[in-house]
Amino acid sequence: MPLLPPRIRVVSLPALAAVVTVVLWASAFIGIRALGDSFSPGSMAFVRLLAAVVPLTAIMLVVRLRRRGTVVDDRPVPAWFPRGRALGLVIAYGVAWFAGYTVLLNWAEQHLDAGTASLLVNLAPILVALAAGAFLGEGFPRHLVIGMAIAFAGVVLIAVGGSATADAHADWFGILLGLGAAVLYATGVLIQKSALRTVGALTATWLGALAGLVATLPFAPAAIAELADADASAVAAVIYLGIGPTAIAFSTWAYALARTDAGAMAATTLVVPAIVIVMSWAILDELPTGIGIIGGVLCIGGVAIARRLLPRTRRGGGVESVAPAGVIDAQGATAVRDSGVR
Repeated sequence: MPLLPPRIRVVSLPALAAVVTVVLWASAFIGIRALGDSFSPGSMAFVRLLAAVVPLTAIMLVVRLRRRGTVVDDRPVPAWFPRGRALGLVIAYGVAWFAGYTVLLNWAEQHLDAGTASLLVNLAPILVALAAGAFLGEGFPRHLVIGMAIAFAGVVLIAVGGSATADAHADWFGILLGLGAAVLYATGVLIQKSALRTVGALTATWLGALAGLVATLPFAPAAIAELADADASAVAAVIYLGIGPTAIAFSTWAYALARTDAGAMAATTLVVPAIVIVMSWAILDELPTGIGIIGGVLCIGGVAIARRLLPRTRRGGGVESVAPAGVIDAQGATAVRDSGVR
């Protein structure tokens, strides 16, 4: 007899993985902001990815040794590297997300406080929906257009409101960097979702981080020099960024993403800004301004409308709850509903 009903067992593991992911990713915004005086954006990305690739490679070795000569579901254990299109997808998402996104986010947080940066990055679910409308034939329904307009108004308020922290000006350059990071984030989600159809979550995370590390190799000389000048706490913090928010969080993200749809997973990250703002206030003693927070609420509200995460009122006056995309049933099948990606 199973200890838990099938529905609970199937739903809880991806949900738990998603919770681990959002908490660790929220802590990354704080770490990046705190390390801005010790590492330049490219150097921080290189050291972070190096710290992630080492444990991921060790885990891959252990998994391979344990599975050597075994057969899973009448199929041999997959090779180290996928082939053809699958390998290309993993490399592309690794360069876009692990490398490009990380560098731009590091750079953005030299101009923005951590909370503001997280609010901008979480425009990614709208970008996922836009890509689905443009390239997957889903069109641009009214809720998407309304949500985009509200979210854009929120971005304008964030830029106008500035930051309550003296050395974080929330200038337009920082806003553009944050939006660029959101674009690369959304691109990574879309490409990774396609890759995970044929590549295991652990393999995709390891190869993606490795591709990102190779892409950031030009920053290695500067990283070595900055590591030599950094104090022990800064070195420990950047290593944490590699092990926690990268190696662990991206693995749990890939595990959950492989078992639901990209739109639903992107929507779960809407809780990240709230966590970041609380942690930023408690650890860094910084907050966005009141206008900036209002703008952030508009951004999140716009995303929620665009992703159809709010309850809809029936004609008879009742409220119809809208389940998020990617609800997993007892048999493990994914019911893709109102999602940006199929």
